[in-house]
Amino acid sequence: MSSSAANITAFHSTVYVGLGSNLEQPILQIKRALQELDEIPEAELICVSSFYQTAPVGILDQPSFINVVAEMTTTLAPQALLAHFMGIEAAHARARLKKNGPRTLDLDILIFNEWRINDVSLVIPHPRMHERAFVLIPLLEIAPDVYIPGMGFAKDWLDKLDLSGVQLLAA
Repeated sequence: MSSSAANITAFHSTVYVGLGSNLEQPILQIKRALQELDEIPEAELICVSSFYQTAPVGILDQPSFINVVAEMTTTLAPQALLAHFMGIEAAHARARLKKNGPRTLDLDILIFNEWRINDVSLVIPHPRMHERAFVLIPLLEIAPDVYIPGMGFAKDWLDKLDLSGVQLLAA
């Protein structure tokens, strides 16, 4: 390895991740998932929002969700990070039976740097995050000035949403 190659440091990306659960002790599912996110090689958990209890979207006849947003840094590519997320979901017995249906764990890459990706298996930024109070409220808690690539500042979307289904849980 040349001396110039040895001095190159890996590029650290900033990633915002949405976590949600409404089955099998959702708070415990989220807490375990946060530990597992921090154990991903080449990634580090930076901060986590408060926990929020939220009304279901889409399929209304299901338990309320617990949602949080976490900030991470990583040197992994988006697809590699997604592969780790899929493994964590599988370890939590995630079943994809119905869109917006109940789940033990859902991990979504919300924002990855300022990148816009539209791939068969991955869309960044998350295509509906600006329409979901359960995403924006915890995101803005930890990143009040965050910009959603191609959509604008997250805080500009919040006043367009019904916030009544999102409740801050006591610490």
